[in-house]
Amino acid sequence: MEIILARHSGFCTGVERAVNTALNSNTPNTYVLGEIIHNAGVVKEILDKGLKVVDSLDEVPDGATVIFRSHGVPENYYDICAKRNINVVDCTCNFVGRTQKTVKEECLKGRHIVIVGEPDHPEVVGLLGWCARNATVINDPDNIPSDLAQKDVSVVCQTTFSAEKFEKIIKNIQKVCKKTVAVFKTICYTTIERQIEAEQLAKRCEAILVVGGLNSSNTNKLYDLAARYCKNVFRLSCADDLDFERLKNFKSVGIVSGASTPNAQTREVLLKMEESTEVKSMDEVLDKIDNESKFKKGQIVQATISQATDEGLQILLPYSKKEVTLDKSELDCEEYNPADYASKVGDTIDLLVVELKPSLKLSQKMIKLLQQEEALGADIESGKEFSVVCTGTNKGGLVGQLGTYSVFVPAREIRHGFVKDLTKYEGKTLRLRALEIRKTGRKEIIASQRVILEEERAEREAAKKAKEDEFFANIQVGDVVEGKVERVTGFGAFVSVNGFDCLAHISDLSWTGVNEVTDVLEIGKVYNFKVLKVEQEARKVSIGYKQLQPQPWDLVSEKYAVGEVIHGKVVRIVPFGAFVEVEKGIDGLVHVSQISNERIETPASVLSVGQEVDAKIIAIDPAARKMNLSIRALLPEGERRRPRAEKGEDGEAPARRSRAPRKNDEEMSDWSEGSIVGTSLADVLKNAESNK
Repeated sequence: MEIILARHSGFCTGVERAVNTALNSNTPNTYVLGEIIHNAGVVKEILDKGLKVVDSLDEVPDGATVIFRSHGVPENYYDICAKRNINVVDCTCNFVGRTQKTVKEECLKGRHIVIVGEPDHPEVVGLLGWCARNATVINDPDNIPSDLAQKDVSVVCQTTFSAEKFEKIIKNIQKVCKKTVAVFKTICYTTIERQIEAEQLAKRCEAILVVGGLNSSNTNKLYDLAARYCKNVFRLSCADDLDFERLKNFKSVGIVSGASTPNAQTREVLLKMEESTEVKSMDEVLDKIDNESKFKKGQIVQATISQATDEGLQILLPYSKKEVTLDKSELDCEEYNPADYASKVGDTIDLLVVELKPSLKLSQKMIKLLQQEEALGADIESGKEFSVVCTGTNKGGLVGQLGTYSVFVPAREIRHGFVKDLTKYEGKTLRLRALEIRKTGRKEIIASQRVILEEERAEREAAKKAKEDEFFANIQVGDVVEGKVERVTGFGAFVSVNGFDCLAHISDLSWTGVNEVTDVLEIGKVYNFKVLKVEQEARKVSIGYKQLQPQPWDLVSEKYAVGEVIHGKVVRIVPFGAFVEVEKGIDGLVHVSQISNERIETPASVLSVGQEVDAKIIAIDPAARKMNLSIRALLPEGERRRPRAEKGEDGEAPARRSRAPRKNDEEMSDWSEGSIVGTSLADVLKNAESNK
């Protein structure tokens, strides 16, 4: 028969601390609130030490000492003890303590607490006391209360609950709840490891023995799990329950034990099996039990430094007279120097038991890593962000280390989009969130930085949209706004108005037109603009600068007067005259009759576009945006008079030849009538005739 003992057997850290505290208590008048663990043998041993086990604080006298077991207690118990001067020795498991803290914090946020676990289990009863009993307890995946649908829910779990059952309950809660569901995976990692190992052994062995107190919740769950994969599962509270006749025909037997089962109890079962028949490798199994009775993987032990060598320290361990070498690579120091430790011979140091087989391996630096890991553990499991320095790459992504866990970030989880060069992340700090935590075998955290970056981008976009909605709700056409010129293009300037980019088109910068935006606006400066157009759906706002500036014609009366002489450039020639640019945005008309003393057929016969001329202002009408000029008025006195036409033989001047209306007569009439202020076209023609 082959015996396979589960690697994770015996007390867990929390239970071991509570049991050792109780057994080593020398304080008289000491009480234990509830059974220290669900194991009759251990409870009897505690009672034999003189401690008293009570079910209620009411049974503890004022001024006495009370031990709170690893399951934890309601929050108000601490206040009750303080008021009654009861000394508290708190052995609450670290995992349970973190769950209590989570329950309290989430309750204060106004969220409804859901505790997944057995309603009568001491740990669950204690957790209810951290949220004023305002919580729902669920232990059945098929019985999710419908009243959770309209609540924001935060879910925690009894640390010794079935991991598989917990996942089913979570899925069903998420189906029922229409609001947010925050899940905190608070099952103790040792519980998960034991459950996984029980399942593996049940699949491998023909029979399974489950050793532990019959009222132990975690031990009963191991039994239920093993029974799903193996037909022959036997529950033993102690060695006396072993019926070897039922086992002798099996070729392989697996042995698992709960977190409240001492190694001595499992050893008794093995010894009884040895007495009954030959068992393959029984000596090896017993050696393992003996070794684990002395030291346990993950245990912190105090060792005495006996010597410092070039390879490391020689140390003495408790219960051992043989020196053990602590390699220098396992010391918590930046650089090992034997001389630094020579004066420390005889001092004690804390060491972590890293491995038991094939030989005992200890480490000092791993304690710091574990402390870091423990501090972050609950947060990481709950989905909170953590940081890791990238120490290298592989074909699939980035790697790092967090405590005893290796961290792997797949390439697709680094950021949005494809990352071609992974090496550029080496040595850099990554902001991560755990996607998966593997606690068995090679401990590893699969993590993502991309989910954090995408969440932040979504938050920024939501904030931007909210800001834009507020902006469009408060802006209207015609408003005068203050804006900072952020950047310019060939077609205009983008101006930040209350954080929103508005466009000032180049055509709306100056009344006289500009070639470059920077001729009017300077990048980085703040100006006032007028809102011209608001397109909320398209998320566009058009603004103008020139609309707040005076137009050139608005200043004409201040700058020019009738009789003044200007120097300008011919910019356009029409049949009835020529337009001269007085300044940018202001053109004056030189009527054909005011160009020359001589009769001319067309203005183009005398003037050309681009020609610079001097002219006298003979009329101004700013309201009509018109100015009349005269070149002729500046000609010398003798040149102003036009020669009279020769008379005919009858002494009369020859009659004027009539002509057909020209194409631009209407345009000429439109501009001429009233363009010479106070003068009609007939008067102009009459004046022209009188000057001949």
